[in-house]
Amino acid sequence: MTADATSRLPGTAARTAPGHHASVVYADDDAWAGHLTASVRTGLAEGARVWYFADTTTPEHVMRTLTDRDIDAASAVRRGQLTVTTAEETYLSGRCFDPDVMITLWHDAVGTALAAGYRRLHIIGEMAWAARGTAGADRLLEYELRVHHEVLDRLPVTAWCLYDRRLMPPDDLAVLVEAHPTRLGTALPDDAPATFLRVGPLTDRPGFRLSGSAGYESRRVTASVAAALAASATDRVTLDLGGLRHLDTDALVTLADAAVRRPSATPLHVTGAPLSAERILGLFPELRTALEVVAR
Repeated sequence: MTADATSRLPGTAARTAPGHHASVVYADDDAWAGHLTASVRTGLAEGARVWYFADTTTPEHVMRTLTDRDIDAASAVRRGQLTVTTAEETYLSGRCFDPDVMITLWHDAVGTALAAGYRRLHIIGEMAWAARGTAGADRLLEYELRVHHEVLDRLPVTAWCLYDRRLMPPDDLAVLVEAHPTRLGTALPDDAPATFLRVGPLTDRPGFRLSGSAGYESRRVTASVAAALAASATDRVTLDLGGLRHLDTDALVTLADAAVRRPSATPLHVTGAPLSAERILGLFPELRTALEVVAR
C-alpha cells in the first residue's frame, strides 16, 4: 500500500494527538522495564497492533519482562496483536538506515493493521543503534522530524522512541529529544552551550521551529532540518525562527536551498525571522523566491 493510499484510510488522524510521538529517556534497566510495560499495556488495551523493536535488549528478554509484569505477551503474540523483533530487522534491514524506507514501512504497516481490524498501530523502538556508528545514523534527526508530519500527523499511529541515556552522547541526545513533541522519562539538564540548535515539529501545522544558534557549530542540525524540509510534499510548510539567538548566512542559504528542492517548490512560510535574517535577505534578495518572510 502506498503512502498516499494509506493517508486516505478511514479513521486516520488529521493532527497528532499529545503523546503520539514521544521520546522516552531512561538511565537504568528498571526504568526501561517500566516504560516498556506501560506502553505495551496501553497499546493492547486500546486495541492497537503493537510492534516493539529491540536493540540492546533481546526479544526474549522483552517477552520475559512483559510476562513478569503481568502482561500475557505470549497470547498477544499468538493472536497477532504483539510483535517483538529487532532494530536489525527493521530500522537497519538495508545497507544503511534510510528514512524513506522507514516511512514507507510505517504507511504499509498501518494499512495492514487497520485491515486486520486493529484501531491503530503502536510502535516502540530502542534507538541506541544510532550511537554505534551505524551507516545512515546521521539521518536519524531528519527521520524524527519527517516521521512526525509524514506519518504521525496523517495516520492512527503512536510512536515511542526509547533513548538509553547511558549509551547516547549527551549533545546528540539533547537534539534528538527536542525533535519530539512529547518528552517522557528522565529529564535532561537544561545547560546547553550557546552554539546549541534545537529543532522540533510544529504541532498545529506542517513545519518546524528552530531555537538557539544556527551557525557553523550547528551545521549538522541545520542540514537535517533542510533534508526534512526538502522531502516535504506539503504545499505550505512553516519555518518558525522566533527562538533563534543567532542565524548566519550559510544556515539561511541551506534552508532556502531546501525550499527550492521541495516537490511542490512553493516558498517556505517563515515566521519570527530575526533581524539577522532580514539583513541577509537584503544582501541576497534572490533568497526571497524560496522564503516567504512574514514581518515581525
